[in-house]
Amino acid sequence: MAPVHPVSPEAATPETDLSAQVSPALEADGVVESSVPPGAGEVFAEPSAVLVSPPSDGPLGTDAFAAAYLSGFSDDEIKTVDRDFQTLLKTVRANRPADDLEVICAAWRFCLQQHAGQKRASGEPYIIHPLEVAQVLAELKMDSTAIAAGLLHDAVEDTDVTSVEIAKRFGDQVAHIVEGVTKLDKIKFANREDHQAENIRKMLLAMVDDIRVVIIKLADRLHNMRTLEHLKPEKQQKIARETLDIYAPLAHRLGMGKLRGELEDLAFRYTDPFAYQQLTVEVDALRGEGESFLHKIVGEVEAKLKEHHIKGRVESRIKRLYSIQQKLESQKIPVDQVYDLLAIRVICNTVGDCYALLGLLHSVWRPVPGRIKDFIAMPRPNLYQSLHTTLIAPGGHQFEVQIRTEEMHRVAEEGIAAHWKYKASDSVTAKDEARLAWVRQLMEWQREMSDPNEFMSTLKIDLYPEEVYTFTPKGKVVVLPKDASPIDFAYTIHTEVGNTTVGAKVNGRIVPLRTKLRNGDIVEITTQAGHAPSRDWLSFTKSSRARNKIKHWINEHQRERAIEIGHKLLEREARKYKVSLNKYGTADYERVATEYGLGTEAELLGGIGFGKYSTRQVLNKLEPGSTMAAEPAPSESAVGNAIGQMSDVVKRVFFGKGSESLQVEGQDDLLVYRARCCNPIRGEEIIGYVTRGKGVAVHARSCPNVQNLLYESDRRIQVEWAAAPETPKDAKAPKPTTYPVRLTVLCEDRAGLLKEFTAIIADDGTNIRSVDSKPTPDGQALVDFVVETVDVRHLNRLVLNLRKVPGVREVHRVQKI
Repeated sequence: MAPVHPVSPEAATPETDLSAQVSPALEADGVVESSVPPGAGEVFAEPSAVLVSPPSDGPLGTDAFAAAYLSGFSDDEIKTVDRDFQTLLKTVRANRPADDLEVICAAWRFCLQQHAGQKRASGEPYIIHPLEVAQVLAELKMDSTAIAAGLLHDAVEDTDVTSVEIAKRFGDQVAHIVEGVTKLDKIKFANREDHQAENIRKMLLAMVDDIRVVIIKLADRLHNMRTLEHLKPEKQQKIARETLDIYAPLAHRLGMGKLRGELEDLAFRYTDPFAYQQLTVEVDALRGEGESFLHKIVGEVEAKLKEHHIKGRVESRIKRLYSIQQKLESQKIPVDQVYDLLAIRVICNTVGDCYALLGLLHSVWRPVPGRIKDFIAMPRPNLYQSLHTTLIAPGGHQFEVQIRTEEMHRVAEEGIAAHWKYKASDSVTAKDEARLAWVRQLMEWQREMSDPNEFMSTLKIDLYPEEVYTFTPKGKVVVLPKDASPIDFAYTIHTEVGNTTVGAKVNGRIVPLRTKLRNGDIVEITTQAGHAPSRDWLSFTKSSRARNKIKHWINEHQRERAIEIGHKLLEREARKYKVSLNKYGTADYERVATEYGLGTEAELLGGIGFGKYSTRQVLNKLEPGSTMAAEPAPSESAVGNAIGQMSDVVKRVFFGKGSESLQVEGQDDLLVYRARCCNPIRGEEIIGYVTRGKGVAVHARSCPNVQNLLYESDRRIQVEWAAAPETPKDAKAPKPTTYPVRLTVLCEDRAGLLKEFTAIIADDGTNIRSVDSKPTPDGQALVDFVVETVDVRHLNRLVLNLRKVPGVREVHRVQKI
């Protein structure tokens, strides 16, 4: 974090607070400086002093008031702030004329006072951030309470204001929303994953009570993304990745398509700058011709609407960059082959007109088979409704058409914000409840998840962007994530059905349980009493419900088994030393359990069964001196769960002789090796997992298999890369350890390309272990390299250089060699 700079002595006055500090949380929003002007430390005597009724035809803000708390900024900056506030009020008046603006004015003045003197990383007044957040909310037609909370959303986190004071001044409702938005930066977490998980968990819990919490959070993230260029590259990457992983999918899940699209495109620019720049150039090259084509199609559709007396308006668009990139990566095609690159949207008055227009368009242009989708009859889980079809125009040009009503369009653009009402007299509609059902369900599941990593894994699965629609034999629709299996289907019906599943029929035919279900499949589940879930199911189940239920069952039964084994091991040790356990009751076991930081006899026996605690040591604690040469008691730092104990042992992971050997340095040496499924290299985030009889497997955090291992938190160990060994001044630096990495390049099939690739790799000082090249059916080529890299930075530099070669479509790392 950048240091806080006080006001210069020349500018200071007796009232100036030269000890003003910026809270750590402000750094995330780009605050780098704080200086408090005269009078900024004052507080309003009574809320009524702030809530001044504005004149109906005059400006609510004044340059004079803003200037009092924006000293140190230029007149132009002060005027910009005041003008933006007037724009906010005009937007609220236009969208919600019946709303009372007094609370917004009060929040604005309070906000000016609390953030006085603070600057963003861009150098502009910090007050612009809450003001822009409020403007996004106003454009979403949110109510004055939400907009006031949007202005105040950083006050509790970044200033000395408390929730109690917010409630006193602006009411309990505003305070509740602000408290829900406030992050947890003041709490110290073990690692970044725990921190992020708790932030998201807190936000979702508050969202169940009041959806405005998450809408303000999304508006806050949107403005931060719009001004991300002012932060350091590492922070840009971190914030942009979190936006793509959590916030954009969350906006999608709530049906807020417009906001989601902007978040994705802004994040794409920072997560993969080269791909973003390359794709921008390619799309711009097609833009002129594409816009001319769309203009012609729009004219023809408007003529058909008029001819057949169908009322509606026609819009056109070129697909968003991030959405295009996803298509290119999943389908391995060039930009000009993306079928929905060009699209028109027709907004009709009635549902009947939508279907009539669909038939009309199919009579004019030939539809592409399999591209007709009816989301009006079967809405998506986020309640998105529209008719989709892809048509072929003369000359072979494909374009997508979306047909919907005005109401459907508003829901598609604004999602839950289009429907939500915030007046005491209004009741929540069934549609609104449907939107929040998944959040309530997620919050129920999270009670079973003590581990933050598992919670984040579940959340990411539940924010899936694609679904398949299946049916029960009786015709009930069951919506599942893409590539779901019959096991997912069974758990969606009922937990007990899932637990006892032994077979499945799809469309009347018996299929394996790992079969991927498709739209329209009729699924029948066969169950058998007493049957239990298999650990293997986790490798192909997709829905968070199924995965959580399977993990819960396995955890419970493993724990029962561990307690049983622990009891037998302790009895065997007692017989060895001729100690009778019959004289010890539950209280004695709980006394020993307390010494290990545990609470119950079952936890102690389970720990023995899992191999965490020595039976000899436990027996010696039950009956001191019984084992004669007792083992030393564990240190305080080693008391606790397995992760805590292991963390003290596993301090550093480093490579010994050979790239496949890993060693653990600490109290005891443990056998450690790199997992072959993900082949982690220095610089990647890693995690250790205790395997049965093989030692500690080290995985990359991004490894898909890690998600399946998260539920067994007792076997997970925190590991990290060791610092490179220091070399004496006169000694020659040792050759750095290298790691084999497989890279796959998709490119044009042309002469001399392989020579260019090898030259780039050699010029970078990188050794090539193997090369394999083969043509693809569509006239392109796939080139596989196995190269030796030093660390992640070296690998990223190499990938970037390869992508710059003309004709290269994609370069990606294959985790498994």
